[in-house]
Amino acid sequence: MNAWMMLALAIVAEVIGTTALKASEGFTRLAPSLIVVVGYAVAFYCLSLVLKSIPVGVTYAIWSGLGIVLITVVAFLVYGQRIDLAGLIGMGLIIAGVVVLNVFSKTAVH
Repeated sequence: MNAWMMLALAIVAEVIGTTALKASEGFTRLAPSLIVVVGYAVAFYCLSLVLKSIPVGVTYAIWSGLGIVLITVVAFLVYGQRIDLAGLIGMGLIIAGVVVLNVFSKTAVH
């Protein structure tokens, strides 16, 4: 599996772990708590493999930026949490930053 696919897997695992974190109710519910631990373990394992071939700054920018956007979408769908216009604009800027980093930066590995 290439580094970009591994990064995507790390992002998805982190979003799953974060979604379960809310459901764990402060780690008082066993099943969601186990999902949190497994989700984050998979995320960080995948992230450690990604760092062998993609610079840490680029990796972290993509992982955290896309994770923020995805967890916001999941929070809307699963928990009914709303986001206002400022939040949407902010997430648009995050996505734009990730695109700029990958398209224009000489740091990114393609």
